[in-house]
Amino acid sequence: MTEQRHQVTVAVNGVARRAEVPARRLLADFLRADLGLTGTHLGCEHGVCGACTVLLDGAPVRSCLMFAVSADGHDVTTVEGCREPAGDLGPVQQAFLECHGLQCGFCTPGFITTITAYLEENPKPTEEEAREAIGGNLCRCTGYQNIVAAVLRAAELKREREAPHE
Repeated sequence: MTEQRHQVTVAVNGVARRAEVPARRLLADFLRADLGLTGTHLGCEHGVCGACTVLLDGAPVRSCLMFAVSADGHDVTTVEGCREPAGDLGPVQQAFLECHGLQCGFCTPGFITTITAYLEENPKPTEEEAREAIGGNLCRCTGYQNIVAAVLRAAELKREREAPHE
């Protein structure tokens, strides 16, 4: 028996994308396999590790727990979309580079999307708030010190980039 397929239209990183997918296709698989956006990583596939985090209408979601059909008509931002409009590194990406916030890099896309959304809500986090913000993402390499430093540095970079130039 052939599984029924559904048309899904999603604005991914600002670009309208369409595909026909099975009803049970996960958003992570849709992004990776159907759209070729392999920056989103699948770790635990249970929503625990955060590696698959993307932004749905600006809010972090675990793409391993969401069906692609549920994203129909919504805006999705992946790690590839967290850069500057001109293609330069976004503030969170730049901060990860400057603060050595990654080692193997597997968890990094989930951290970048999570922190990008968080800084929209809290542009001047304390160290304690930064730790709380990343609490739902797991990293097996860094010990989190440099990731916390990257959150704080990203907040600085974001404020600098948004400040009016005199």
